[in-house]
Amino acid sequence: MISRTTIQQLTQRFQTDENTIMREYFQHIFLSYFYQTKEAADIYFKGGTALRLIYQSPRFSEDLDFSATMHTITPIESAILATIEQLNKNGITTEIEESTPTIGGYIGIMRLGAYETIIVMHLEVSLRKGKKIGEPVIVANDYIPSYSVVQLNEEELIKEKITALLTRKKPRDFYDFYFFLRHNMIHDKNREMFETVLHTLEKTDIRFDSELKAYLPKSHWMIIRDFKQTLEREIKRYL
Repeated sequence: MISRTTIQQLTQRFQTDENTIMREYFQHIFLSYFYQTKEAADIYFKGGTALRLIYQSPRFSEDLDFSATMHTITPIESAILATIEQLNKNGITTEIEESTPTIGGYIGIMRLGAYETIIVMHLEVSLRKGKKIGEPVIVANDYIPSYSVVQLNEEELIKEKITALLTRKKPRDFYDFYFFLRHNMIHDKNREMFETVLHTLEKTDIRFDSELKAYLPKSHWMIIRDFKQTLEREIKRYL
């Protein structure tokens, strides 16, 4: 179990609040036990939380998203139940609020608690058709000993994030695209894709500063002050 002192130290270091630190701790420890189950070998970690935990994106993230190659949710539920058993043994009270099969996969909602703090964590697993490739990686972090996960292939992960940007147009999706550009992660320099993202950005009236502040350390607030113009400049470098 993480100590209160470590929580306070990480809160100061990452310039955020204790609830955010507790959420990230729960994410790490959940994943560390989840990927010790045999079922998780075919469940691939992806999304904004993967960018944060694996690629060290500055943006904190809330949900755990996965893709999977199986055709039933039974192995997913088995892996989650085995993980919860380990969490409870380690002093983290864990309850399942929802465990639901969907047309495209599985959605789960859990309540995790420690030190009088309760965090609600959402899990979503996509079972959509199409070939998915996983890559084993080591997750080094400041909360628990390093552990292994199987992430969705980087190219596919980026492709899915760009698709999310163009469909739901949320502030975090635009920020993740900015992160890709600044870290030279987009290897397919498709001019049409950049033009489409730029056009989508130009049409949005999102107030990026107010909507992203809660997910970024204070040292990054200057970047989002005029984020629309900042991202436009980055995109135009590729046009």
